[in-house]
Amino acid sequence: MLQAISEIVEIRRLTEAHIAEAVPLAAEAGWNQTAADWRLMLNLGEGFGLWEPGGRLVASTIVLPFGGRFAWISMVLVTNAFRRRGLANGLLHHAIAVLVERGLTPILDATPAGARVYESLGFVGLYRLQRLQAPEGSQSASVSVALPSRVSVRPATTADIGAIAAFDAPAFGADRAPILAHFLERQPERAFVAERSGRLAGYVLARDGRAAHHPGPLVADDQATATALADRALAGVDRPVYMDVLDRHETVRAWLAGRGFVPQRPFTRMAYRRGAPFDDPERVFCIAGPELG
Repeated sequence: MLQAISEIVEIRRLTEAHIAEAVPLAAEAGWNQTAADWRLMLNLGEGFGLWEPGGRLVASTIVLPFGGRFAWISMVLVTNAFRRRGLANGLLHHAIAVLVERGLTPILDATPAGARVYESLGFVGLYRLQRLQAPEGSQSASVSVALPSRVSVRPATTADIGAIAAFDAPAFGADRAPILAHFLERQPERAFVAERSGRLAGYVLARDGRAAHHPGPLVADDQATATALADRALAGVDRPVYMDVLDRHETVRAWLAGRGFVPQRPFTRMAYRRGAPFDDPERVFCIAGPELG
């Protein structure tokens, strides 16, 4: 498909050397990723891009493998002037083929429009989530949160990363310690852990985005612990905020609505030819983002 489009050169690897070109591509689409996000994904995964003959990057995608079982397809972007030419579909087919050949199940988080396309390619909807957003300042006022019995919340440190990764792996479905360590290093003041009788009961991390602060992942044993962690991660934030919350966690979503959060857009988590999730939706309250899982 890609080779049949005369204006576009053949698909090539997207690397760290191309981040300066990739950042404007995401910004044009109104997405929240920064250069640090692109660098993380390209270091841990594999990127593919399309360039016009003049040398400008016009389309991209990234595949991000996890644990030899599944991989995320993300950053499927096409610049405005080259849309509706089959580029996104071509890159998506390429990414699927690469992952299937490696024995990895492709997974992605799709918008409603994207979900219809992905269903036709063999993706199956697993569950729904919602991006909630709050404008600058509206989410900073603290709302009373009652901790469950014997649960305490404290700032996370680099010494906690092993325990956080071990707690996270069965909930996410794979070890993603490098991503968690990156987030902790990137915004240590927004990283917290919950403990119950000396055992980890939850954690929250966050990152700075291009347009908004972005807490997540948020993984916890129960909704009360998750709410307490969110409360700490949001305290004093003076930027707009995005949080990608699973629909099933109604208590957390209602609490966020009380802090000024409103729906921005829904997503559907989808897996290629697989009807069961690798993760545990009961313990995952907020994902890291649709580009990271």
